[in-house]
Amino acid sequence: MKAALVESFDEPPHYRAIPEPQAAAGQEIADVIAVGVHPATRGIAAGKHYASATRLPFLAGVDAVVRRPDGDLAFVMAPATGTLAQRIVINPADAIPLPADADPAVIAATMNPALSSWVALRARVPFTAGQSVLVIGATGNAGSMAVKVARHLGAGRVIAAGRNRARLTELLSEGADEVVALTPDGDATAAAYAKAAAEVDVVLDYVWGPPTELAMQAVLGARTEHTRPLDWVQIGGGGGPEITLRGFALISNAIRILGSGFANVSPDFYRTDFPRLAAAITSGAMAVRPRPMPLVDIEKAWANEDAPGERTVIIL
Repeated sequence: MKAALVESFDEPPHYRAIPEPQAAAGQEIADVIAVGVHPATRGIAAGKHYASATRLPFLAGVDAVVRRPDGDLAFVMAPATGTLAQRIVINPADAIPLPADADPAVIAATMNPALSSWVALRARVPFTAGQSVLVIGATGNAGSMAVKVARHLGAGRVIAAGRNRARLTELLSEGADEVVALTPDGDATAAAYAKAAAEVDVVLDYVWGPPTELAMQAVLGARTEHTRPLDWVQIGGGGGPEITLRGFALISNAIRILGSGFANVSPDFYRTDFPRLAAAITSGAMAVRPRPMPLVDIEKAWANEDAPGERTVIIL
């Protein structure tokens, strides 16, 4: 069968023929229909992700929409074994059922960017309907999706912060109540945070690093209800791998800082809660526009730069 193999961390995956998979007891073979080319997918293939394999070659892909032997559609996550092949071995218990009318390309494009904010708000913090959410890095695909997810889950107010001004304007019609433009002017950016997000309940942070230091200082400095809990969730690290935080900020505010990712959520949560996310995507409540490409063009697909709101999807 045909597959996309990572043979070097310095090159894109290559279109190759590999042996058919063999299912062990309790496993099954599923036909792969669509696979999203996500930042995590690229990062793993480049050896720059914590889930990257140590031995080459390996199968690219972190998740997939598959058709199971009984004909049902399902979404699976398999970063450890890869998904970019015509057929893969899956554990039936880990297959997230999809509605029969789901568009595989849309699911493949949307589930991954939606997962981070869905997991953060549903499993990592005690978020309740009516609370306010600040999304830092809201103009990227995952951040934009976080705005929609927060609104879908009942956020009373959503603030979107990002650098792409045109995308920020669009987010005002996609669920954001207010936007914060991140600019090279640190004082102006801090003032905008202080004005828009001083009393926020949850921060979904896709940036981290020095930009987060500025944002955290601005929000905490402007806060008037210092006993009001603030959950600051680190999801991405595009702004840098670490921050410097004064201890006084922790002592003088009810702030809780935590991370959200695949490793700190129970597999049972994925099995029981993700069908709700799949149903929301299928209903049109949130979606990333797929850019379909065939598996044979995997190297060309790897070179694509997705536009805002778009995700390259390999169709098999």
